[in-house]
Amino acid sequence: MAELRTNVSAMDPVWDQITDEARAAVEDEPLIGGFVHACILHHKTIDKALSYRIAAKLASNEMSMVVVREIVDEAYAASPDLIDAARADLVAVYERDPACHRLVQPILYFKGYQAVQAYRVGHFLWEQGHRDLAYFFQMRVSEIFGVDIHPAAKIGKGIMIDHAHSIVIGETAVVGDNVSMLHSVTLGGTGKEEQDRHPKIGDGVLIGAGAKVLGNIQIGHCSRIAAGSVVLEDVPPCKTVAGIPARIVGEAGCDQPAISMNHMLGKNEAF
Repeated sequence: MAELRTNVSAMDPVWDQITDEARAAVEDEPLIGGFVHACILHHKTIDKALSYRIAAKLASNEMSMVVVREIVDEAYAASPDLIDAARADLVAVYERDPACHRLVQPILYFKGYQAVQAYRVGHFLWEQGHRDLAYFFQMRVSEIFGVDIHPAAKIGKGIMIDHAHSIVIGETAVVGDNVSMLHSVTLGGTGKEEQDRHPKIGDGVLIGAGAKVLGNIQIGHCSRIAAGSVVLEDVPPCKTVAGIPARIVGEAGCDQPAISMNHMLGKNEAF
């Protein structure tokens, strides 16, 4: 009589694809074998790989990799939503960034993805009342990645930050789901007021490189903000704004600008 298996492994096609890609990378480039094994192939699940990657990046003489990884592992165990968000962010980068050809790339190489995952742990710590620990994560993310996100900021799932250089997201900012932004974006305040003072970004918004969105204003869902714009007033849903100060220059151009990553006003005209 056949023996019944009682400990069937859970299926995870995303993680299976990541590990397959990692093995192929090692075969193609044996010199990175140790790096890829440490970051991917040594681990059985995506959460363990991410906790290792975050810890390896944020560790310093001030806090060891072992301690950072324990913090991340405990956060993932307490809040599975963090892993759900990490998966959604991974798919967002894979689908929207033309330079991303494999799921393994953001985990290994893309600092925007890595910074957002580290922020998510910091935000969890902030929500749990571990404010100084959350500030430590913010400090290290800023130092290592050049991405300064206050741990109190609220950011949805399916986020892509492309290039991720000089990103600033303030304390009372809110970012919806499926938002894409490029480098040098600021979601900041307009003065030294201490209350609700940062932008509220709707779902599906595309924010171009170097854009500054300032003050407690609403950016409607599925809108576009042109590169280099300074936005000081509310933006209706499904509109494109451009300029300093920004003004409405047309429709968003498609239903999901953050997913299509369309930066064009017309057929041959960039905004």
